[in-house]
Amino acid sequence: MSDETVTDEQLWDARYSESERIWSGNPNAVLVREVTGLEPGRALDLGCGEGADAIWLAQQGWHVTAVDISRVALERAAGHAAEAGVADRVDWQWHDLGASFPDGAFDLVSACFLHSHGDLPREKILRTAASVTAPGGTLLIVGHSGPPPWEHDHHGVHLPTPQEVLESLDLADGRWEVQRCEEHERTQTAPDGRPVTRTDNVLRVRRLDGRA
Repeated sequence: MSDETVTDEQLWDARYSESERIWSGNPNAVLVREVTGLEPGRALDLGCGEGADAIWLAQQGWHVTAVDISRVALERAAGHAAEAGVADRVDWQWHDLGASFPDGAFDLVSACFLHSHGDLPREKILRTAASVTAPGGTLLIVGHSGPPPWEHDHHGVHLPTPQEVLESLDLADGRWEVQRCEEHERTQTAPDGRPVTRTDNVLRVRRLDGRA
């Protein structure tokens, strides 16, 4: 099968099938920092992977809709949620987000590291994420600001600055509050085991009324 015929679903199913766990199992630190203190309600986790963020949100009292394109990841995540005792608080849904999206409005919409080497219409997806953020709700977008030190171009994937992300959302003036738009450094372990410093970014915006 050539690269041209591999779908995003097949790409990520293959990635998750490589081992029993490919992520740490811990929630993203930025998500924990930004969400702690918010009143729990309905949350949407875009690109949930093996479910660590969704499970943590459920443990904090949120009712979570968790979405991924990989059925392998979703099945694994559901197992982790059952082990954590929060299976009844998470609705695991398969979506190719460029083509379909969960129904409803959400008090928190989280998109942490929603990047893909495939044909991912990220800007379109994030604009849709803004449109399903409920009045008074929070949209949280966390991403990489650049490739890791051991790569030069991250397989050609564009990694925007937080300001570029904000501008791409095309939010209506006066209807959103920008609460955080910044870059930050974190330590990551390289494939050879060395600790390296990587720059990520975070955009947190709050919807002020019912219109995007």
